Amino acid sequence: MTEPSLLWLRQDLRLHDQPALAAAIHDGPVIPVFILDDAAPGAWRMGGAQRWYLHHALEALAGAFEDKGAKLILRRGDAAETLRALMAETGATRIHAIRHYEPWWRKAEDALGDALIRHDGNHLTRIEDIVTGSGAPFKIYSSFWKALSTHMPPDAPLPAPDHVPGPKHWPTSERLTSWRLLPTRPDWAKGFAEWTAGEAAADAALRDLAGRIDAYDEARNMPAEEGTSRLSPHLHFGEVSPRTVWHAIDSRSQGAATFRKELAWRDFTDGVVMAMPDYADANGRPKFDRLPWRDDAAAKADLKAWQRGRTGYPIVDAGMRQLWATGWMHNRVRMITASFLVKHLLIDWREGERWFWDCLIDADYGNNSVNWQWVAGTGVDSNMFGRIMAPLVQSEKFDAGDYVREWLPELKAVRGDAIHDPDAAGCRPPAYPAKIIGHREGRERALEAGRAVR
Repeated sequence: MTEPSLLWLRQDLRLHDQPALAAAIHDGPVIPVFILDDAAPGAWRMGGAQRWYLHHALEALAGAFEDKGAKLILRRGDAAETLRALMAETGATRIHAIRHYEPWWRKAEDALGDALIRHDGNHLTRIEDIVTGSGAPFKIYSSFWKALSTHMPPDAPLPAPDHVPGPKHWPTSERLTSWRLLPTRPDWAKGFAEWTAGEAAADAALRDLAGRIDAYDEARNMPAEEGTSRLSPHLHFGEVSPRTVWHAIDSRSQGAATFRKELAWRDFTDGVVMAMPDYADANGRPKFDRLPWRDDAAAKADLKAWQRGRTGYPIVDAGMRQLWATGWMHNRVRMITASFLVKHLLIDWREGERWFWDCLIDADYGNNSVNWQWVAGTGVDSNMFGRIMAPLVQSEKFDAGDYVREWLPELKAVRGDAIHDPDAAGCRPPAYPAKIIGHREGRERALEAGRAVR
């Protein structure tokens, strides 16, 4: 065909294993387009940390397209309207895109009608194919994993194209710097420099993980070690595909098996929000609407202390400061900090969910909402509300001492096991706050609140 096709890019910022790109090239000339649409997501527009990462990801992607003889066109506005305008401007008759499951993207996709050709490529397999016997999406992960396993391994990833053919005349593109995605006054993202965006960085992180995957099952829980995959930002922005990751892990170890289940969790969470689009705002189990969350002045002060890493619980505070400084937090510590907010402080999980949404570079609509509801006990597949993590025990169990010293400089001089609870050890420095609530007191208050649900 001589008419160009539009390639609509969102969280699939790659050339390797890009089915929509491959199909567009097969049709003829390709115009890659990224549209910054802040209106469609509403309250779930990208947070500050995601916007920082997006800037660098788009820079890297634009360079990758230039190397293939093409350009990345940037536009800002309503995605569906902008795409229709680009079709009229360029003479394009088709839009190729990888399917997305966030409710605002599904609405935009439907608005484009037959002009849009959707492809599967951001998951291990097509989400709609992993359903119960009655044809409904799974709400329990263990059942989902069992069904998904019958479809594994996923198809082999597609190679990146040697060349991306472009149109005779390119449409104009906005300048990335005009979007002001990077913070300036103040520049709170200086610590984000530990992250490098782009496919090359994703590939390097994947090769690094493949070399240590056998130790993953235990190492992933140790905050002071480099035991997690470090792939979450690359997977969130689609700089690497899940099936590329799956095939790169060439091991039959327990570490590899554990990691593959966690990779599949991403597919599961998108299935949940496909079935329940408002999952980020509503309890998965409506009976938890009766739970008496704290919402007074004292609760607001406690929320601010949690956000700033000033709760008096070292493992919690270290995690919250790592989050603010780097846009990322160790997975084990994410669970500990979330449980502390919901159970010890009895603050609505949605407060923590939105804080993570703004602060995490890898904040994902499905993952973020399902994970918070899992910890809170309010979700369709979740912990019991009465299960309350003991942060001081968790810190010692997973040997988090060096992690705490790294992120809490005021505790750097605390030696030995006292680092986990310097208050109880009698060596808390004056610069570090006392606990805002005792573990037993917080636990009993949460259990009492839980009785209102039963």
